[in-house]
Amino acid sequence: MHISDANFELGSEMILREDEVHLWRIDLDKVAVAESRWRTVLSQDEITRADRFKFTRDRQNFTATRALLRILVGSYLTRNPQQLSFTYGENGKPYFRQGPAEVDFNVSHSGERALIAIARGRPLGVDIEQIRENIDCESLARHYFSTSEEAALFTLEVSERSRAFFRCWTRKESYIKARGAGLALPLHSFDVSLSQTERNLLLATRPDASEAALWSIRAIETGEGYEAALCGKGRDWILRSPCADIN
Repeated sequence: MHISDANFELGSEMILREDEVHLWRIDLDKVAVAESRWRTVLSQDEITRADRFKFTRDRQNFTATRALLRILVGSYLTRNPQQLSFTYGENGKPYFRQGPAEVDFNVSHSGERALIAIARGRPLGVDIEQIRENIDCESLARHYFSTSEEAALFTLEVSERSRAFFRCWTRKESYIKARGAGLALPLHSFDVSLSQTERNLLLATRPDASEAALWSIRAIETGEGYEAALCGKGRDWILRSPCADIN
């Protein structure tokens, strides 16, 4: 399925197997400007949230991403996207449960890109960050990273640390979002790998070491200027991109 700004229409049912996670990449620079089209898909509370944004582009990005999420979930469930009713967990994470229909999803956007991950009966977390060179990554790592992550960062050349910092950050955020724990899960209570080649990037969890075996974190290819990661419960899921990027 291909989505092109305001020309998108609800298509036939999309097949999502229980052992799959589907990842959709969105180019917000191309789709966000069709704001009036996307607002017709949103619920009233989502429109209210959108209108709270101070800057126009932030409002447009939220509107497009949320509308596309509704359209995609509706396509997987063959339901009208405007009539979907999301439920929110204790820490504000949305999900969809209605009778036998069960879809887990997670959304992240940064800069001009967004990611939507969707699965059946599998908690997910996805995070994308635009790489910024004007931050003190060493100081932030000392404050937020675990001891082993901090050590791994400081073994790298100074020129490599900024990208590695965001690589680590997105992996940690994806795990926290998948757990739905929010700030209740300290960033230093688990370790992720900064490697670009390891398949499962979750290395250790504390105080319950067995928790690490229940989850899998994978790096997501996003192109120059961004880092991204996806975390899903279990080790046996297959990551698929159902179509070309949404642009």
